Amino acid sequence: MVKPYFQVDVPITHRAQPDRRGSYVFTGQADSGREAVRIAREVCDAALAAHAAGLDVPRRRPDGWGARGVRPGWEPDWEAARARLWDTAHGWFTRSRTRGVPPVRRLPGP
Repeated sequence: MVKPYFQVDVPITHRAQPDRRGSYVFTGQADSGREAVRIAREVCDAALAAHAAGLDVPRRRPDGWGARGVRPGWEPDWEAARARLWDTAHGWFTRSRTRGVPPVRRLPGP
């Protein structure tokens, strides 16, 4: 069974200049929005740890998840992360037409 593709939008704030804000966007396959946010956090943490250790940031995983664009010095707000279904895995930032998909909030963990 093929899992649906999700897009996870995570607000970020620059640690040294809190007035600078942006977002990370992660995409890949997951069983649910909650799982999508968990995986996005996992790949983000792995990318930041690799960078801190002086290693290459891991490439995209077979399920489509990766975090090549994360940058040190920016703090993700995982409690405000929102997961949405994609209409297609071939359209970049194409959001689902299903408006009833609620955001995923307040996941347990560090």
